[in-house]
Amino acid sequence: MIDLRALRDDPETVRASQRARGADDHLVDQLLEADASRRATLASFEELRAEQKQVSKSVGKASPEERPAVLARAKDLAEQVKAAEAAAGDAQGALDAVARTIPNVVDPAAPVGGEDDYVVLKHVGTPRDFAAEGFEPKDHLDLGEGLRAIDVRRGAKVSGARFYFLTGIGARLELALLNAAMDQAVGYGFTPMITPTLVRPETMQGTGFDVAHDAEIYRLEADDLYLVGTSEVALAGYHADEILDLSTGPLRYAGWSSCYRREAGSHGKDTRGIIRVHQFNKVEMFSYVPVEEAAEEHQRLLAWEEEMLAKVELPYRVIDTAAGDLGTSAARKFDCEAWLPTQSRYLELTSTSNCTTFQARRLGIRERTADGDTRTVATLNGTLATTRWIVAILENHQQPDGSVRVPEGLRPYLGGLEVLEPAGAAAR
Repeated sequence: MIDLRALRDDPETVRASQRARGADDHLVDQLLEADASRRATLASFEELRAEQKQVSKSVGKASPEERPAVLARAKDLAEQVKAAEAAAGDAQGALDAVARTIPNVVDPAAPVGGEDDYVVLKHVGTPRDFAAEGFEPKDHLDLGEGLRAIDVRRGAKVSGARFYFLTGIGARLELALLNAAMDQAVGYGFTPMITPTLVRPETMQGTGFDVAHDAEIYRLEADDLYLVGTSEVALAGYHADEILDLSTGPLRYAGWSSCYRREAGSHGKDTRGIIRVHQFNKVEMFSYVPVEEAAEEHQRLLAWEEEMLAKVELPYRVIDTAAGDLGTSAARKFDCEAWLPTQSRYLELTSTSNCTTFQARRLGIRERTADGDTRTVATLNGTLATTRWIVAILENHQQPDGSVRVPEGLRPYLGGLEVLEPAGAAAR
């Protein structure tokens, strides 16, 4: 949740953030009212409790004549304190309910608007001119089936729509990609992590996901656990309710996990192949930093994503996501999108978000400062590689005979293999 002290000092900044997101700025006034009510009821409770303690101490000092009146006053105060404590609890609950409806305060540098109002920051690389090369490019599914690398037919048979098998060289290609990402992360000081993919509701909510209304999330009702859509969730919860030592630098983790998304609302969109699926694998960067260093860390995460994209030799662009398209936790987000030849469009491969103190405030994650005080830390996340990258790798590096050139950055992870050769018709 947002910083209430900062809200009281400067409510207009939060109102402007809500307007930039296309959200209700009247919620800010509701939150201010709920905060004032909570503070007033808490003050009343504490005042009555202090009086109760004082009267209780005076019982033993009271004369026999005074004692009945003092005891009666003590009994009356006990009832008032109990009622005031309940009122304070109710006020806190009302405050929390409103606070959880307000997303993170948007970075003023983020573009205003919705999904289509992003700003392109740069283009890197040049898409291939397949017409000049004299052949029509195949899409990733045709290529994957020719290589016996992707099997969506049996994926659907086993699990339903939007599931698949990566087979043979397809499985090896994904492992090569994710291992290359993990090696890069470790080289930059990240601690590698294999994370849980089932988390408790408080972890999911603390990271910024609305478990009650987010149709993207899979829930195991019998266990009250949730399947994560990114290892960010587990990595954010890793240090919940802890005080961190960031005196020697950021804490950085690279999480490898399977990820699950219901893809609600995507009916009829990207139904072919493995672009938009219910299960995939990903290596995710996650950083804990002092709040003053968050913007700089955000740029570092973006640079590491671009370094990984260079390893697989993909043409891509970097976009600055508009405020209305940011997730609940993000104050700013950059996406890297690779060119997809057969669809003549850019396909998102990475995102990196600066969540400032929003997640850490919800999860109770603080740092010990040099003067011995504690304060909330900032958290950031960024994609380093996912299953979806295979789509762009196959399409951009295909050759006229249906083979696929292996980018040099992945060859060491495939035993030096330079070309993926078609395997003929798939087994029936």
